[in-house]
Amino acid sequence: MARLTMKFGGTSVGSSEAIAQVVEIVREHQSDGHELALIVSAMSGVTDMLLDSATAAAAADEDACRAINDALRAKHAAAVDSLISAERARVAILAEVDGLLAAHIELCEAVRILGEVTPRITDALVSFGERLSSRVIAAAMQDAGLPAKQFDSQRLIVTDNQFQNADPLWQATEERINNGLRPDLAAGLMPVITGFIGATPDGTITTLGRGGSDFSAAIIAACLEADELIIWTDVDGVMTADPRLDQRARVLPYVSYQEIGELAFYGAKVLHPKTVQPIISRGIPLRVRNTFNPGHSGTLIGERTQASATVIKAVTGIRDVSMLTVSGRGMLGVPGIAGRTFLATAKAGASILMISQSSSEQSFCFTVIDPLAQSVKAAVETELQQEIQHQDIDSVDVLSDIVIITVVGSGMRGTPGVAGRVFSLLGERRINVLAIAQGSSECSISFIVAEDDLETAVAELHSLALETVENDRVNGVGSPY
Repeated sequence: MARLTMKFGGTSVGSSEAIAQVVEIVREHQSDGHELALIVSAMSGVTDMLLDSATAAAAADEDACRAINDALRAKHAAAVDSLISAERARVAILAEVDGLLAAHIELCEAVRILGEVTPRITDALVSFGERLSSRVIAAAMQDAGLPAKQFDSQRLIVTDNQFQNADPLWQATEERINNGLRPDLAAGLMPVITGFIGATPDGTITTLGRGGSDFSAAIIAACLEADELIIWTDVDGVMTADPRLDQRARVLPYVSYQEIGELAFYGAKVLHPKTVQPIISRGIPLRVRNTFNPGHSGTLIGERTQASATVIKAVTGIRDVSMLTVSGRGMLGVPGIAGRTFLATAKAGASILMISQSSSEQSFCFTVIDPLAQSVKAAVETELQQEIQHQDIDSVDVLSDIVIITVVGSGMRGTPGVAGRVFSLLGERRINVLAIAQGSSECSISFIVAEDDLETAVAELHSLALETVENDRVNGVGSPY
């Protein structure tokens, strides 16, 4: 018997048919004797509907808010009617749904009166998605004879007050989970827990960032000391490339924590970038599997680097970014310019995705997401106003219509010629590289090209990944576990 933490994403619970499939997956694992804790996302499309209700409320569009509320009820009521056969149970769960939706309308009314949507209110509004879905799913499982019990994660995951992107307070969270979850597991119950949501120590609802249900599942897995965390989604696993860019993309049977961290950060949508953080120090393996193809074993993610011939495992790209360049001959040997620039960027609310600096110290560049590029430029120019006036810095320039492409593989470490082969291929296809960055871990190489070159570059570099992955298959190299 293993203790498994299983997370089901929005598409996995997006309809009554999908939820019925989840019930069967859970039943099969329970019949194998496993102890299960389940984390669920909102039904697909619901979070966007809730965000739309916030926008409508701020615009004083009461009719739109009520229309969205009605659509939310219809979506969840349809699932209840399809999945729950017992009349008394149906009535009870619909009463809970109606209670939550009444609270949603009340909050929309508060936004309408206030005339704006603060991050704090946004978190409260979008939390209704998981609070609704978890109740419907738990009721469906109970109707199927499974010992499910619904839990709101704001009673389990304690966070700071960084609304819309909160971080857990680990000691308090572990205490809450030990006291509020472990006894029910020990009693044979199967928790069905809201993903994405936490709360400050005083009980104010927060969220862990868009897609944060993966992160909350990893937090719970770590605190429960799970034997494995399984992320159930709508793809067979982590792939060698985005199949929308190259149809040759294949599922990777195994990747390391370090590799998946690079892939998640640089555009692979399978996992939230923070997912591996809570489990890596405890050595908990993670598996990505497909709810709609449960016979596929998926991708196993673990702590060990795979001994193999694979040099490049995957190629990924991130769109909608801009590159800012700070340049000037007066920067040479002047300490603190880069530090002040990055501090100003952080104050503007932007994360830096990639950094590159010339050895002459006369320029450096970094990338941020497109929507924040101009505000970051303004913040940096304000911070460096004196240097710009003295002409030590010539300009802060923004270049859009670019992409970051990253090749990932722990096999690159210590392998001569990898970068040369990568850039030779790009040169042969007349693709101009605008900036390059490689971490000291040698697990990835990232570079910037024009957005128009994305598909060609990914296809060419993906051929390298497919070549080395195929070598592993022929040589019978698998997971190190």
